[in-house]
Amino acid sequence: MATRIMIISRGAGFMIYALESNLMENGFETVHAEPIVKSIEMVKEDIDIVLLLADEYIYESADALVYLKDLCEDKELPVCLIGYEIEMEEVKRYIPEKCIIKEFTRPFDAKNVSEELKDVSQIAEEKKRGKHILLVDDDPTSLRMFQGWLSEKYRVTAVKSGMQAITYIAHHLPDLILLDYDMPITPGPQVMEMIRSEVSAAQIPIIFLTGKSDRESIMNVMRLKPQGYLLKTMSRKDIIASIDEFFENRKWNNRL
Repeated sequence: MATRIMIISRGAGFMIYALESNLMENGFETVHAEPIVKSIEMVKEDIDIVLLLADEYIYESADALVYLKDLCEDKELPVCLIGYEIEMEEVKRYIPEKCIIKEFTRPFDAKNVSEELKDVSQIAEEKKRGKHILLVDDDPTSLRMFQGWLSEKYRVTAVKSGMQAITYIAHHLPDLILLDYDMPITPGPQVMEMIRSEVSAAQIPIIFLTGKSDRESIMNVMRLKPQGYLLKTMSRKDIIASIDEFFENRKWNNRL
């Protein structure tokens, strides 16, 4: 399925025509919306990327920009901006920079924009495939089992040690880390401490995997203040349901 781009601009002149033509030549599907809430609502379904052409209308379009902010945050849509610096700064008063993937300063080259959006399309495609989980467990059997269970719904990267996990997150930021509590050499608590000390990775949610269900062991786990814990003895259904619930609500209800 072609990546679907919503182009937001006031009117559709030669510049928009040239941009749409180049995008379609590169395999994209485009729809156009005016900087009005109702216009955006009409074409928002199945959108993968938002391309906003900032112009003087920006100063009169607060309602549309607020609506667009909520839409992009809710659906995790990447936003690309085209405009002069002052206009793009005005957009950033409403749309957080974490949502803005690319910026193109006027005057721009339509062909170059189309080429750059190929990278954004790849990011959008990865998001559609689901959240990214880093699974850390020294037990090969458990590693294969959990990876098989979770791969049906999520992108899963599996590593066999805490140090491999640290190396991985130096270059990649998963949406969740499932971390074995009891590992030789570098146990789970030490790995968590190392992750939390890294500014770029400190906010990654961590859920411990543990085979111990006695009260003392569980209290030792929770004192470290992870986002939660999973017992390795839990059923496939309950483990998947727990992770689904975490991603949906961004909070943890332990299923024991």
